[in-house]
Amino acid sequence: MTQVGQDTLGTRSTMNVGGKEIAYYSLKKASEKLGDISRLPFSMKVLLENLLRFEDGGFTVATADIQALVDWQKNPAESQNEIQYRPARVLLQDFTGVPCVVDLAAMRDAIATLGGDTSKINPLVPVNLVIDHSVMVDEFGHPKAFEQNVEIEYQRNFERYDFLKWGSKSLNNFYAVPPGTGICHQV
Repeated sequence: MTQVGQDTLGTRSTMNVGGKEIAYYSLKKASEKLGDISRLPFSMKVLLENLLRFEDGGFTVATADIQALVDWQKNPAESQNEIQYRPARVLLQDFTGVPCVVDLAAMRDAIATLGGDTSKINPLVPVNLVIDHSVMVDEFGHPKAFEQNVEIEYQRNFERYDFLKWGSKSLNNFYAVPPGTGICHQV
């Protein structure tokens, strides 16, 4: 994992997992510097880790923002601080993801019209778009049913899949997970 923030509070740590060095931001170290976080709701701890990861000396996230999140637990009803949340990754399903790729393609067209560099238009964080909403069951009750349904799905949705394939090849930080390989939410 690339370090993106300044880590002013010194909470960035590493651990070895399967022979690979993995970076994380230690909530234990954060608690030692900022005060007790044991009573923070789990969702707030996720936001705390995110602020630690992206703390940049105040350009977007200052240590005061991090302290304000920790202090939130003292009086949640009175807290007026905005949380500078930045996702590290985005997971999209195809119904919401296709319009995002259309928007990026339109921005690239506009930049091209203006004579600009279209390769500068990309998602800022990694995006995985899972194509899982087109499934229709035409075949069933035999061993080749799944395979045949996927083939029919590709035929029905060729233009959309071709467009998403373009997105995967043309956009940095974007990957379309092909149909027939899984779903992105629980059934």
